[in-house]
Amino acid sequence: MWSQERHDKILLLLRERHRLTTDEAARELGVSRETVRRDLIELEQGGKLARVHGGAVPSEIPAEASYAERAQSRRRQKQAIARQAMSLVQPGMSLFIDAGSTTHALAQALAQAQAQALRVITNSVAVCDAMAGRQGHELLMLGGAYVPETSGTFGEFTVAEIARHRVDIALISPTALDARQGASSYLWAEVAVAQAMLARARQRVLLADSSKLGQGSRMQVCDCAAIDVLITDNEADPQELDRLTRAGVARVMF
Repeated sequence: MWSQERHDKILLLLRERHRLTTDEAARELGVSRETVRRDLIELEQGGKLARVHGGAVPSEIPAEASYAERAQSRRRQKQAIARQAMSLVQPGMSLFIDAGSTTHALAQALAQAQAQALRVITNSVAVCDAMAGRQGHELLMLGGAYVPETSGTFGEFTVAEIARHRVDIALISPTALDARQGASSYLWAEVAVAQAMLARARQRVLLADSSKLGQGSRMQVCDCAAIDVLITDNEADPQELDRLTRAGVARVMF
């Protein structure tokens, strides 16, 4: 199938479904996910659609999937990412953990581990719930405006609270990660918290499953050169990982 035929088919599917995932498009067209990603980039550059986490939407970007929806998707991959992230965490370390379904999986792994005396600072109610009652850890919940849709606190007060701390590792889960745009998220409040956490950490770690790679969202969190470690899953496209490392990601784990 010629590229123009693929483009026409993608746009037709998008008109019918209003949201099209990379996996769906690859299956419908009978091509690889990498081919679909290239097609989506070309169509986005032509103003025909907007790329978002996991696929594409019409040019007028709607809201991202809800937290509840994200929490139920790709659970196996998120758990694998959490296990990899655990290898970076040593007893006595201080951590920033932002609000997200992948970082919630990390908190669940930390709660079950033997590592002691961690100082965890988070804006995520789900992270606090996962680690509550675990002896030996110090758990600090950041204040701010509570947003039920993301089960976390956000806003100027939250960002100001973050600035009072200095930690060993910031563990952040953005909406999307692309070699050109870097890490990005949909809501400014989430971006502001992630940026503040990254700025106050000695090591900056991004947790992003393979469906987020090669994708973009509305606002940049950071460029690739600001990422010390990217942790993803073993389904990640090697070519996409190569683009990310050439764009400045220092280390990739999966």
